[in-house]
Amino acid sequence: MVDMETPPSIANDAADNTTTPLNRDENSEDASSINAGEKESKPAIDGEEDEEEVRGILQVIASTGKFWHDWEKLKSVLSFKLKQVLSEYPEAKMTTTEQEETYQELVKKLDEALHNFEEGPPFTLQRLCEILLAARRIYPNLSKLALALEKNLLVTSTLAVCTDPYPQALEKPGEIDKPSEELQVQSSLVQNGVEPVVVGDGDEIMTEVEEADIDDDMTIDMEALEEIVASSEANSTSTGNS
Repeated sequence: MVDMETPPSIANDAADNTTTPLNRDENSEDASSINAGEKESKPAIDGEEDEEEVRGILQVIASTGKFWHDWEKLKSVLSFKLKQVLSEYPEAKMTTTEQEETYQELVKKLDEALHNFEEGPPFTLQRLCEILLAARRIYPNLSKLALALEKNLLVTSTLAVCTDPYPQALEKPGEIDKPSEELQVQSSLVQNGVEPVVVGDGDEIMTEVEEADIDDDMTIDMEALEEIVASSEANSTSTGNS
């Protein structure tokens, strides 16, 4: 946020205008040096961090369907992302004679539709965030993207701010849709004709081992029982013959 300085009073301006020609050059040099110092002292805005913050907010909404921020602030975030996404399409660089609806008119129409929501965001907020996060992948053409955005903005129902605890940070931008190393290894093995060995959870393995032990014990017990029964039958037969 840029700090707003108190503008100088009219009396001070009048006093400055009464400086003699001799001192005018010195005053101008002092003013230029002060302005240069002010420019150097202003904190630089890191666009990458701002974009990452915006993406993080939209990812939380896209995954939960809820929002936690003040609507006016969130509205400005959505407006920023909307204009950024639209500017990435080739149609944004076309001349007005090459387009039925100019790019500027399209941006203005969609941005106004977004700002028409005063009490809260549209109930289609989750879908809007999903589209803005992956617009080029979902809609290769700007016209189809515009129709999808307009459809989700031409609604009347709104959402209420969520009072639940804010969810933990999601994966960093760039890590979403990125296959894990394990999946990459399995994919390469399949391509080479080797079936990957799927290893189960440790608890599952122990359960299988315990079940195998039980089966072995039952087999041993059954064999012993069969021997006892056979021996008993043999004894009864010999007793009957005698």
